[in-house]
Amino acid sequence: MTTGPVIELRAATKRFRGATGGVHTAVRELTLSVQPGEFVAVVGPTGCGKSTTLSLVSGLEPPSSGIALVRGEPVLGIPEGIGYMFQNDAVQPWRSVLDNVAAGPRYRGASKAKAREKARVWVEKVGLAKFAGYYPHQLSGGMRKRVALAATLVNEPSILLMDEPFSALDVQTRALMQDELLRLWSGTNAAVVFVTHDLDEAIALADKVIVMTASPATVKSTFDVHLPRPRLVEEIRMTPEFQSVYREIWESLREEVDKARERSVVAS
Repeated sequence: MTTGPVIELRAATKRFRGATGGVHTAVRELTLSVQPGEFVAVVGPTGCGKSTTLSLVSGLEPPSSGIALVRGEPVLGIPEGIGYMFQNDAVQPWRSVLDNVAAGPRYRGASKAKAREKARVWVEKVGLAKFAGYYPHQLSGGMRKRVALAATLVNEPSILLMDEPFSALDVQTRALMQDELLRLWSGTNAAVVFVTHDLDEAIALADKVIVMTASPATVKSTFDVHLPRPRLVEEIRMTPEFQSVYREIWESLREEVDKARERSVVAS
């Protein structure tokens, strides 16, 4: 078994060539680590490079310089045991709920019967057993997110990367999905990196919140969140402890949001 961090970025920088031939630096000298079973939320100004951080961990993008490690090994492709949940639903409209969830195990070589058996367990876990035969267009936004969550977790990932997965949901549904995520993640020992623009969400979910600087992003500060688990997000937000953590992190984040706003005004 690997000891130490399951995810490490060491001075990782990512540059992209722009349409006009220039070079855009998305993240620079990015150094962070995530332990097994740790829930880490990443916050920062809009467009600062938070999603690029996930791309470096997942192997979807190689670093231009520096190094990305998963389980102590350099990331040279998509590492084994990665689950990725995007902002979009990423469900296949021609498949039923059950077959959407079974697609992952099928891709990994399970027979149709075994894949459906495993999928049925997860469809039930996310509360959609009565809708197993429905298609995505027949579901609400929150239900589609449950399908996407089940389709990610059915593969039992040891690393779960989440890129603003609940941002398109209404406030009530979003809170329900946050509780659902915490319930299903609890006890799995999966490491989670959760990108969000919502500081409330970051604190309610995470063990650690990383604040990124305005673009090009690097780690500005890291805050441990010592709120007890298990958590119900709507209840935890009302506690004095939550408010205290929020004020502390917001002081750091606000400076970067202001910088990003000032730059956008100058650029316009």
